[in-house]
Amino acid sequence: MSSATDVVITGLGIVSPVGIGVEAFTAALREGRSGIDYCTIWPDVASPDHVAGEVREFTEESAKKTYLKSMRKNLKAMCREIQLGVTSAHIAVEHARLPLDSVDHSRMGIEYGANLMLSAPDILSQPCVASSTNTTFQFERWMSEGYPLMEPLWLLRYLPNMPACHIGISLDARGPSNSLTMDDASGGAVLGEASRILSRGAADMMITGTTGTTLHPIKTLHLALWHDLALTPEAPATRARPFEKNRAGRVVAEGSCTLMLETRKHAEERGAKIWGRVVSTGSACVATPQGKPDVRKALALAMTGALKSAGVTPDQIGHINAHGLGTQDVDAAEAAAILDVFGPELGKSIPVTAPKSFLGNSGAGAGLLELAVSLVGLHEGFIPRTLNYDEPDPACPLNIVAKAPLESSNKLFLTINVTRVGQASAVVVEAA
Repeated sequence: MSSATDVVITGLGIVSPVGIGVEAFTAALREGRSGIDYCTIWPDVASPDHVAGEVREFTEESAKKTYLKSMRKNLKAMCREIQLGVTSAHIAVEHARLPLDSVDHSRMGIEYGANLMLSAPDILSQPCVASSTNTTFQFERWMSEGYPLMEPLWLLRYLPNMPACHIGISLDARGPSNSLTMDDASGGAVLGEASRILSRGAADMMITGTTGTTLHPIKTLHLALWHDLALTPEAPATRARPFEKNRAGRVVAEGSCTLMLETRKHAEERGAKIWGRVVSTGSACVATPQGKPDVRKALALAMTGALKSAGVTPDQIGHINAHGLGTQDVDAAEAAAILDVFGPELGKSIPVTAPKSFLGNSGAGAGLLELAVSLVGLHEGFIPRTLNYDEPDPACPLNIVAKAPLESSNKLFLTINVTRVGQASAVVVEAA
């Protein structure tokens, strides 16, 4: 039963390794076309064989001439992650056909998630060398000899709250605004906050999105040192293997997704096309006093919270859109959490899809991109498949949608994500 205060999705801004925009994104999912290949934007990225999920259509030239043409003077103040996010937001507003000339901009807010953003090594190398003697960095020399060599806009280029700032300025969004930095769990978190803002009447529209990357020289180096990156198989498109017995780790990637959220009343009054409804969200963070994450418990609590808030039972959910990182330990813990919440029978039979097999892991950008996978798939009547699922793993006894998309008329789905420190988010969505 619909309500005027329902939080509905009226626009999707997709910037992903398999394409930019809904049409290209949907075609790749239907065709089973991976976005993972050899990286071209970073010559010194530390991912094995330079394999990554790169947004290839988004280049310095296309940003200036196409995607951010109206903001080209501001590009020098945006790192690539910020550019991806701002592009995504503009696409979402355009996709929603929001009449910017007539809406009440004081009732349009922003809720945006991002990673901690890191500058590339070449940005800091010269200032650090100037402040050092041999191999010893000397703090007392930094302000006089190192700092003057920093690029003037360095800080603005890498602040994780800057996507929301640039979006707010360029689209004149004067309503509630907030930025969250919760890595992979950011998507569910921003949807929760934005939905509550709309439900309590503090805004009519919320530009809600995330942008992120693990495709970065420093970030890939960290992951390599943690032995967290997939080394096999050799072919790039086959390397992301969520829940598959021979999975070898995550595949780094970049991406952004923005959802235009509105109250149902506002959307219907302007005749907007509704793509779906955000039914509820849940979140949790579980770790030991020593800081060791409990992924299984965090995901179980987030799922339980989302289902309870939605007022639905597990058997009403049509499919699960899984985090599916591709590492042995996290995938096994996620599978166990699904069985904890859905039970030993339903947990092994409910369809599960893992979009990172297409997209890789873009950190904060992943959650909403993955949600969009299910949303656009169900719009076409199918649950997208999981690529590279060749041999089931007894440690992950789930019903993985593989080999081909699965036709489905059940529009209710659950999407989940978790971070390496035990933060988890879950969202119940009803596709239109």
